Amino acid sequence: MNNSLEAIKISDRVYWVGAIDNEIRDFHGYSTLRGTTYNAYLILGEKPILIDTVKAPFFSEMMARISSVIEPEKISYIISNHAEMDHSGSLLPTIEAIQPEKVFASKMGIAALKSHFHSQLDLTEIKNGGKFTLGDASFECIETRMLHWPDSMFTYFADDKILFSQDGFGMHLATDKMFADQNDKSILEHEAMKYFANILLPYTTFVTKLLTAFPSLNLDIKMLAPDHGPVWRTHEDISWIMTLWKKWAEQKPTEKVVVIYDTMWNSTAKMAKSIADGIMAENVTVKVMPLSVFHRSDVAAELLEAGALIMGSPTINNQMFPTVADALCYLKGLKPQNLIGQAFGSHGWSGEAVKLIQNDLETLKVKLVENPIKTNYVPDNNCLAECRKLGQSIARMLKNGH
Repeated sequence: MNNSLEAIKISDRVYWVGAIDNEIRDFHGYSTLRGTTYNAYLILGEKPILIDTVKAPFFSEMMARISSVIEPEKISYIISNHAEMDHSGSLLPTIEAIQPEKVFASKMGIAALKSHFHSQLDLTEIKNGGKFTLGDASFECIETRMLHWPDSMFTYFADDKILFSQDGFGMHLATDKMFADQNDKSILEHEAMKYFANILLPYTTFVTKLLTAFPSLNLDIKMLAPDHGPVWRTHEDISWIMTLWKKWAEQKPTEKVVVIYDTMWNSTAKMAKSIADGIMAENVTVKVMPLSVFHRSDVAAELLEAGALIMGSPTINNQMFPTVADALCYLKGLKPQNLIGQAFGSHGWSGEAVKLIQNDLETLKVKLVENPIKTNYVPDNNCLAECRKLGQSIARMLKNGH
């Protein structure tokens, strides 16, 4: 155990005792170029309480931070807000080390934890809306099923007015600045947007339902403490991130086109550039994303605030290019909404890729407009002119509210 590590005080009674992961670059298929944090929180009082744990390799880091405040064995309770292994991976060794009186989770959380660890865990259910007291600390539970797992819940610590929101309002960002207002806001917005696009996008109806219900919960939230990224501690910042979540959940189309492609001999790339030039000519924002250098999770983030998706691929072995198929498979799981679009590509002697892309776009419920464009081998000037017209046409549709 690294005894030089210390907890960070975030309120009168609460300490951050989590871990910083500067090395992770892939989070189940999501590119995390800025790393992440696994946030756990220690509440002091008559009966000390631990909110969530950390990913398994970081158990000793969490224990060192706890030890800088109290002897870990003095912790009486653990509350598990989310069973995913980046938050529960250290649960079993933590239980062994501190021998808590009780471990709490939601009904679905109990089922998930038992399935994860295949052991006879002694877990106590917390019911949705339930108010309870542990020692001299008062809490309220808010189940947030499918945000983003069935077991997910928020725990509100009434005494310090902190909402522990598990993966809600979080982001993948390894930072030693524990509070949002200490960090670069443009980085916060980018990473929060990327997190929402890649984690929450399939569950936007649940996000909207939660945000709509928030006022009726009558929670006086002074601090919002997620399980990834910095803590939101000002009224302005809490309002800011909730407003962004509301906007992203609505997925209203904007005047922005995302052009995604890969290429073999630069023919599809030439087509993509002409399409982008047509979009630019209409003063509509265009993001060109060759999949040779852009990750699928960056594509998802760009689409969150877009109105159109245009995808291109050469044909290889009667199929679309593997990176294009990968991106489409990923997007079909995320289910972005309210997009228009079309397919394009070059081919040799068959040319199936464009139709295959169209099929996947239709599965994504992208409204196909205009006609697809495909060319044999190298595009000529006529083909490139058609590509430019396609870009212009889709841009104009966005400007007219398609």
